[in-house]
Amino acid sequence: MFDLWIVGIIFILGLCIGSFLNVCIYRLPASKSIVDPPRSICPNCNSPIPFYDNIPVLSYLCLKGRCRYCHSRISFRYPLVEFITGIAAVNVFFTSGVTLEGLIYFVFISSLIVITFIDIDHKIIPDIITLPGIPLGLAASFALPAVTFKASLLGLLIGGGSLLCVAWVYTLITGKDGMGGGDIKLLGMMGTIVGWKGVIFTIFVSSMVGTCVGMIMILVKGKNMKFAIPFGPFLSVGAISYIFFGEKILHWYLN
Repeated sequence: MFDLWIVGIIFILGLCIGSFLNVCIYRLPASKSIVDPPRSICPNCNSPIPFYDNIPVLSYLCLKGRCRYCHSRISFRYPLVEFITGIAAVNVFFTSGVTLEGLIYFVFISSLIVITFIDIDHKIIPDIITLPGIPLGLAASFALPAVTFKASLLGLLIGGGSLLCVAWVYTLITGKDGMGGGDIKLLGMMGTIVGWKGVIFTIFVSSMVGTCVGMIMILVKGKNMKFAIPFGPFLSVGAISYIFFGEKILHWYLN
């Protein structure tokens, strides 16, 4: 019973942090402060949202997905981000416990959640997350049992370098930019946390998932082969999958 209470508390904390991530997803692309104003406002009528309407997931359900004042529809993404963050917090707790390692992984995953939804909306990956994330990731490697500083540094070089080479070759062949610099910096940042093995795993999984999603969009929506798909979300899926399942999958595959 005690363990269930702990899991419940971890999940609720994750939901609350997910609410803050929604603020980051909305404000960072607009170059707005994520702390000022401290209260959220309705993007349609600009009415301040009271605290009782800002309870993660629950408020959305009680208000039936609409603003209390102007009754405009609230995107389902808000409770979705909160729920995903809550699930991520519980998974980190089960894999790493309440430790410094767990805190590092949760902060890393939270940053990837923000990057994913910003990339989906705006086709950009904010440097304000990835550039500071690289030195912080290298420093964090000293507290991660599964990643040495050497593996972290190699992850940075292989992660950023591999996509840089792909982008350079594509540009050389086609004369067009095929991959943004944000993806290169993102995979470099990921490499500092998951190491060089994690980078290889992430590239494989993200390419496989991205190809499947692309083919589905071509078949369902009639898109052609030249339409652009943001790659950041797929890289995030690959990196998070490695944190939770990567070592087990690699061990299974190698044996």
